[in-house]
Amino acid sequence: MAYQRLRNCDFCGRECGVDRFHELGSCHTGVRARVASYGPHFGEEDPLRGFRGSGTIFFSWCNLSCQYCQNSDISQQGRGREIEQEELAKMMLALQAQGCHNINLVSPTHVLAPILAAVLVAAEAGLCRPLVWNTGGYDSLSALELLDGVVDIYMPDMKYASAEVGRKYSLVENYPQVNRAAVKEMHRQVGDLVLDERGVARRGLLVRHLVLPAGLAGTPEVARFLAEEISRDTYINVMDQYRPCYRAPSMPPLDCPVTREEFKAALKQARQEDLHRFDTREPRLLHVLR
Repeated sequence: MAYQRLRNCDFCGRECGVDRFHELGSCHTGVRARVASYGPHFGEEDPLRGFRGSGTIFFSWCNLSCQYCQNSDISQQGRGREIEQEELAKMMLALQAQGCHNINLVSPTHVLAPILAAVLVAAEAGLCRPLVWNTGGYDSLSALELLDGVVDIYMPDMKYASAEVGRKYSLVENYPQVNRAAVKEMHRQVGDLVLDERGVARRGLLVRHLVLPAGLAGTPEVARFLAEEISRDTYINVMDQYRPCYRAPSMPPLDCPVTREEFKAALKQARQEDLHRFDTREPRLLHVLR
């Protein structure tokens, strides 16, 4: 089913309709997945990294074109190599064998079909770790329908509250509309984030929201949406690590890091909407929340 959809691709909010068996989509990708790297990652959110790391697989290219991407060599320039589904399955099994708590699929939307094929192969060979869908949040509902019952943990970005800002800085249309519909469907499938007795995530929704300079991310609107239309128990990582990368140095106001005051204001805005499950792994965040 997923491979059939590649003949008129609608996996992301672009719904470009390209026959990816014969030409590349907007994501610069055909039928095969391209992988930049894989391995245990200890820089993820606390419930994902646990004490043995999150088993990340970084896919090349992306369905977004964020002009400030910190991994632009992977997402915009395609660093990596094409692999078959059998090799992808072996990567998943290797991460499990290393003790990773989960299989963390980074920027997976545009390679949904080969991922599903690889998961089937890996599951038949003993894969039993939770699957994390680590996405920019521009997934189509038709794509998420294929993932229902397969993905255990959804980790979408909520980048913008404004379609105009999304158009300017990620070169996509209707980002908030697509993003909010996707997050609603993700939550319908897996619910709020559930942790085991060790504090490691087993299932549920975890939202990332990167604070941008000059309030470009629309934190109050994003927080209000989560509180009123998803759940006040949503686990959220309000992130302060924005730095001007890729093309951002020539795109004011993205040419400056987020200030401490901007970050504190964003946290306050999120808390004012009665959100209370914040990722607190960063020392700076801990200080602000005290």
